[in-house]
Amino acid sequence: MKTLRVGIASYAEMKARTLAIARGELKAKPSDPKVWFTSPESFAKLLSNRNRALLAVIAESRPASLHELAARTGRAPSNLSRTLHTMERYGLVRLHKSARGAVRPEVSYRDVHLEMSLSDA
Repeated sequence: MKTLRVGIASYAEMKARTLAIARGELKAKPSDPKVWFTSPESFAKLLSNRNRALLAVIAESRPASLHELAARTGRAPSNLSRTLHTMERYGLVRLHKSARGAVRPEVSYRDVHLEMSLSDA
């Protein structure tokens, strides 16, 4: 598995960076963050201890469905669904839907690296 690179920047900084790339003034490097958060707190909330434990269960047990994962973790399927959809938005998991409607979660990254300038804190 790959490593997800995460950056912390204000909305204005992210917008300025995106526009500079679009104008050709800045070239994104392969090592640049792929996912951005506006605060360390929002990043910490997504990767709380409980959510990291959930990712570990998914990686180790490779559940075939959301209901199997719910049984393994003791969490309600609706709660898991909401959490996993949020994680999917940030690329931490992939949700594979079968023809019968079952959802199989899969962890996308083994490691997450945070890049943040302390001068912007």
